[in-house]
Amino acid sequence: MRQSKLLGIGAGIAALVAAWHGPANANLFRFAFQGEIISLDPDTQNESFTNTFLNNIYEALVRYDGDGKIEPALATSWKVVEPTVWRFEIRKGVTFHGGEPLTADDIVFSIERALSDTSDQRGVIADVKEARKVDAFTVEIVTKRPAPILIRQLTYILMMSKTWSEGNNAAKPADIRKGETNFAGFNANGTGPFMLKSRRPDVRTELVVNPKWWDKAVHNLTQVHFIPIKSDPTRVAALLTNEVDLSWPVPLQDIPRVNRTDGLKVLEGPEERTLFLGMDQHRDELLYSSVKGRNPFKDIRVRRAIYQAIDIEAIKSRIMRGTSVPTGVMVAPTLQGFVPALNDRLPFDPEASKRLLAEAGYADGFGVSLDCPNDRYINDESICQAITGMLARVGVRVTLVAQSKSIYFGKLLKLDTSFYLLGWASTSTRDALDSYAKLTTCRGSAFGPAYNIGGYCNRALDDLLSKATVEIDLDKRQTLLTEAMKLHKEEIGHIPLHQQAQSWGVRTVFDVPQTPEGSLRLWLVRRRG
Repeated sequence: MRQSKLLGIGAGIAALVAAWHGPANANLFRFAFQGEIISLDPDTQNESFTNTFLNNIYEALVRYDGDGKIEPALATSWKVVEPTVWRFEIRKGVTFHGGEPLTADDIVFSIERALSDTSDQRGVIADVKEARKVDAFTVEIVTKRPAPILIRQLTYILMMSKTWSEGNNAAKPADIRKGETNFAGFNANGTGPFMLKSRRPDVRTELVVNPKWWDKAVHNLTQVHFIPIKSDPTRVAALLTNEVDLSWPVPLQDIPRVNRTDGLKVLEGPEERTLFLGMDQHRDELLYSSVKGRNPFKDIRVRRAIYQAIDIEAIKSRIMRGTSVPTGVMVAPTLQGFVPALNDRLPFDPEASKRLLAEAGYADGFGVSLDCPNDRYINDESICQAITGMLARVGVRVTLVAQSKSIYFGKLLKLDTSFYLLGWASTSTRDALDSYAKLTTCRGSAFGPAYNIGGYCNRALDDLLSKATVEIDLDKRQTLLTEAMKLHKEEIGHIPLHQQAQSWGVRTVFDVPQTPEGSLRLWLVRRRG
């Protein structure tokens, strides 16, 4: 019955998708994702899928190879010449898609742009003080203090043409928090393996091969079409009816069906993204709550009550079909710095939740709104619906506000929330420090702007993370990280939920590498035969 329904949907959209991708092309790769690219500007929005997509057009000084190790990209070599000075030799002979040669001026410009006050990437390199030109192909990056993982952080800072950006009034990224945009938000000019051909937001984005790419291409593609398809049934139908070559993600209930279909398979693997709940612990009164004159989330008893009201095993079995990995900390086991001994969760205990709420002065419970995306994480809205029901049983009356990520992230970045679901993957550094620095440090701390949307703050934790940031001795660094993670866990600064699994439905004629950080590297995709 469901197969017929899916194929019916597919038949209904076949003509539309055919119009999207034009005439048949054996080396055309078409992929669908549940959400849209937020912006083509590399510095406007630090959102994982957007970053992943743009890494196929723009490039950084360094990148991760297939084994997760750092390798040269636009920099051919680097060294630490002083504790706070890194020197990079820039690759010669590289040109932007528009024809401009890459030089040190573009590197300095791009670092400064990423550090500007409207950039959402400035938190990634918050320890950078400045970038300076040594000669036409040598740049030095100066940090405020020793930065042992700077090289990992730089994988997310994409290089832009100074001439192109300034010539199109895009010398600074648009401030997405204010609803602004600029030329770079809808156009692109990188050095990467693929060039932007056309973009119709919410319909299709077309890429073509960069014939002058400096690297040796592993892929054999000629064109790439990205089609955002929010609806799970429609996205799966597009795969089943041969309208796309990759559907991402495949809903868990549809994995067996896709695997049974000739010419299709589902790539499954662990993902480093951790989903968690955040709470406004900063305001004296919540924006969206029935409680007036005080903030229930400032009370650890309330935070613990919410934590223990959530049946994470039920979410795993019923919502995630057994594929998620429940977690007690904010990072995945594959990240550098993970502490297995801290990964246990508080027990699921609704009766304890009720007692804690009563002790905190909320014997009759209270009402609060929960913000949730409905097109960003696997079964995100369903997870929020389940949590809404679980909290209702202990007296917390949740009003669920589920929205598309394009609206949702804008709302969160304005701190316009009281209670929210978010995911974090540390894809830039693949290090535990990144998650805790971005998610748990006090607003206005040395770590710069981040995603601590709820305003949790403990100066002792900040101090531990600050020391870990500059500690070169790995054992000492791990001790500091462990203490910080333990402190955050004890205070229930956030409520960790699980790591989701990846599920990509792909046509078997394509070889598509799947990475733990969930990035689609188009330059490694090959069509067989």
